[in-house]
Amino acid sequence: MSTPHSRGDATPLIELVDITKTYSNGEMAVQVLKGISLKIYPGEFVAIMGQSGSGKSTLMNILGCLDRPTTGNYLFDGRDVSTFDRDMLAMLRREAFGFVFQSYNLIPMSTAVENVEVPAIYAGLGRDQRRERAEDLLTTLGLSERMDHRPSQLSGGQQQRVSIARALVNGGQVILADEPTGALDSRSGVEVMKLLSDLAAKGHTVILITHDRDVANNARRLVEIKDGQIVADHPTDHALESPAPPPVAARTIQVPEEGEDTGWTAKEVLEAFRMARRALSANLYRTVLTLLGIVIGVASVVTMLAVGNGSQKAMVERISAMGTNLLVIRPGAPGQRNANGLATLVPDDATAIAKVANVVASVPEYTGGMTARAGNLDYQTQITATSPDVQLARSWEPSSGTFFDQAAMDQYAPVAVIGQTVANILFPGQDPVGRYILLRNVPFQVIGVMSPKGASPVGQDQDDVVFVPLTTGSYRLFGRRDLRSITVLVDDLAMIDETQAMITSLLTTRHQAEDFQIRNTASFIDTLSAMRETMTILLGSIAAISLLVGGIGVMNIMLVNVTERTREIGIRMATGARARHVMQQFLLEALLVSALGGVIGVVLGIGVSLFLTIFKVDIQLTLPPMLLAFSCAFATGLIFGYTPARRAALLDPVVALAAD
Repeated sequence: MSTPHSRGDATPLIELVDITKTYSNGEMAVQVLKGISLKIYPGEFVAIMGQSGSGKSTLMNILGCLDRPTTGNYLFDGRDVSTFDRDMLAMLRREAFGFVFQSYNLIPMSTAVENVEVPAIYAGLGRDQRRERAEDLLTTLGLSERMDHRPSQLSGGQQQRVSIARALVNGGQVILADEPTGALDSRSGVEVMKLLSDLAAKGHTVILITHDRDVANNARRLVEIKDGQIVADHPTDHALESPAPPPVAARTIQVPEEGEDTGWTAKEVLEAFRMARRALSANLYRTVLTLLGIVIGVASVVTMLAVGNGSQKAMVERISAMGTNLLVIRPGAPGQRNANGLATLVPDDATAIAKVANVVASVPEYTGGMTARAGNLDYQTQITATSPDVQLARSWEPSSGTFFDQAAMDQYAPVAVIGQTVANILFPGQDPVGRYILLRNVPFQVIGVMSPKGASPVGQDQDDVVFVPLTTGSYRLFGRRDLRSITVLVDDLAMIDETQAMITSLLTTRHQAEDFQIRNTASFIDTLSAMRETMTILLGSIAAISLLVGGIGVMNIMLVNVTERTREIGIRMATGARARHVMQQFLLEALLVSALGGVIGVVLGIGVSLFLTIFKVDIQLTLPPMLLAFSCAFATGLIFGYTPARRAALLDPVVALAAD
């Protein structure tokens, strides 16, 4: 008669040959298993019994491919498992093994049916197919009304039945039960052992790890281990009292070769996304805190760029309103400051410049502050003595009345055209045209009111002005023939630099010295563009810092997440998750948080920007900054989520399962 561990020419399903396991702790090395040799055949119900510290749990971890032996050979169905890499071991666990743990090892945030589905997810079963299989198993085990309950809502016996259903969902050719009754009351323990016995009777290979002889006697074969060695291997009383069940042909396990099936698939990513979403929903408060850093960073990017771009746009519009094809000539040598008091420019200079090629208009100007009086109202304003061409140079027309003409210039006419600000202050609610204002006690008739112009690029109110003929102003108001400036309007903007050079040559010849300076408004636009780039870099740097802080927050939270869910990672690996599956889940959690934070941040940034318009802040919302902010948030999740995800993927299953 053959012994329980020798079946003639039959090929053992599991064969251990001189297995040892040594744990190193610094300079100390502890040998837990000392040359274990063991054969287990398909359909056997084997109990491995030993006291605490005997090495039985270590042996179970090696049998279940959760741990590797230090030396020796492990053959599964004739293949040497010691040659398998991490992923091949995970696939072997998925296809061949089902685990029933003393502490159940269910995922707390998942329902009973979701826990049972886990191995089937990594086996590639479709959503409907695995759900149907999980529900059938739970119904068979008497849990049809508890499928949607989480582990915390189930009794110990019910949780253990869920773990048995999980062990069977992929077929469970080999059931490894580690102290399955250790945490149960006696009644639940009896029920669980009855389930395991029934599985053995149906042809499953059941390996039971226990320290209790009464529990071990439910098996048909008892292997006793002590101090890391097998000291006995014999049939149990149960085997002697009842005949063995008829042998059942073992299902052939097809384990892919090393390097096969290593790519990410759309189906895997979709499953990982669902699990990531479920995990984030289960820890909603933490998810919100993680989102906060990303939301603030993205919202700050959108808002700051909207404000910056709006301010720059408003400034460009104001400069454009002044004219971008202007040359402004002022007295004083280049680089000389506060030269307005110098008398180096005269009206004849403006007349000569008007004859230069590409010049449309040459406008002489003398400006000065002065008190204007209308009735009993006095107002300090700016008086500009100029020519009629100022309208053309500044693209500025009267809104009512008319502007003075060359005849008024020639006749020294005491007429004035006032800006909107002056009109509103000196003639509130009245039409100023035809009325008089006093300038230095000289009455000037208001013949026109200029259209509103608004603030200049430097914030000066352009409507706070009174225009008078240059001749009248020079003779009757300022008593000077020199000019404060000459504004030149050029025709072809592309030739503005050549025109400037010709004017420089002309005036140098006339004055026999370069006692003037010319400002090109086109170059002012270039300066503004440079300022805009600097502002963009500054705002981008601030936003990048905000996103960096948010990214560090994501990484910290994800690292904590990995630490707190180490046991869950171990459970997933024990049920067949490969390194890439774990990587996918945790990386997608980080990406999902960052993407959601990016969307919320963009919406919040738009809302804040629109709110600022209430306070007359110039805002320009454009799509590129929003896309940039969202992309940075997504990249932040990818970069800062990678390290925690990789750390999770590289955890050793047996170490992860032992985590508190």
